Amino acid sequence: MKKFLLFLLVVCAGAILWYKWELKAVGAPSDAEKKVPMMVRIEEGASVAEIADLLGEKDLIRSSLALRLYTRFHGMQADLKAGKFVFSRTMTVPEIVEVLRTGKSQQVIVTIPEGATLLDIERLLVEKGVTESGSLVSCAQTCDFSSFEFLPQAEGLAARGGKLEGYLFPDTYYVDAGDFVSKFFLERLLTTFRHRVLDPYGEEIQKSERSLQDLMTMASLVEEETRTEEERPIVAGILWKRHDEGMGLGVDATVRYILDKPTGALTVSDLNVASPYNTRKFRGLPPGPIANPGLQSILAALRPSSSKYWYYLHDKKGVVHYAETNEEHNLNRMRYLQ
Repeated sequence: MKKFLLFLLVVCAGAILWYKWELKAVGAPSDAEKKVPMMVRIEEGASVAEIADLLGEKDLIRSSLALRLYTRFHGMQADLKAGKFVFSRTMTVPEIVEVLRTGKSQQVIVTIPEGATLLDIERLLVEKGVTESGSLVSCAQTCDFSSFEFLPQAEGLAARGGKLEGYLFPDTYYVDAGDFVSKFFLERLLTTFRHRVLDPYGEEIQKSERSLQDLMTMASLVEEETRTEEERPIVAGILWKRHDEGMGLGVDATVRYILDKPTGALTVSDLNVASPYNTRKFRGLPPGPIANPGLQSILAALRPSSSKYWYYLHDKKGVVHYAETNEEHNLNRMRYLQ
């Protein structure tokens, strides 16, 4: 009898240890790979067993049985909700069940870097598990943003960026992935642009000789063409001077934008692409911004520095070199880019 009781005690202790272990997160909080968010859709009417199996298949929990036992022990079997939820492998079973029970998905931090395009933003959201590929770009093209009166009215903007490109203010945003709606998210970015740019600098913009669209287009070129805060107003001054004199801007970043080719060498065919965004082939500004610039680039476009220079380039270390003449610019090419 004693042996049986001892055996039973060992079994019970083992079961408790197993249960506690299986409730732990699949990955440690220090494991960056395990922190990657994953969006999971729980269908209406799904049973606890079906939900547990789904989470197990996605490697979000150690044991589907442990999750089923946890909900039974805590009387939560009928509390789990349907919908879209974002989890990570650093969440424990109690944390996952709490999200499913309350219907409140984990908030995801989305940091949009300066110079990101609309397509870059969509890719970032897809990587975070917040939305599906194509949804953000589609909304930018079809959703109604007429309440944002500062957006350009002209047609002919790049299909993937449309009228919103350039006005989606780069910043850090907290997103509730379970309730994510592309239109609402884009409206948040446009509203931030209004608050961070138009409210404090709107009067100065109105007094300038440039339209808001031209300023934002130039700001996007400056964002893509500069490496430091000191360079921005100087490069802006050079590009405005070339623009006002009717010279070609020759900004390769505009070609990279329209071809969606952010890296790699540009071929002769690339540089000859018949697009108004090709500032090597066509004079003047491109039809619209090629990125969403940060505040410093916007201010540089608004307050350019006057200089004697007409040309600039960056060497292989990222150091900028200015030139007054085309001959001097070509010498800089030979000296720093060969």
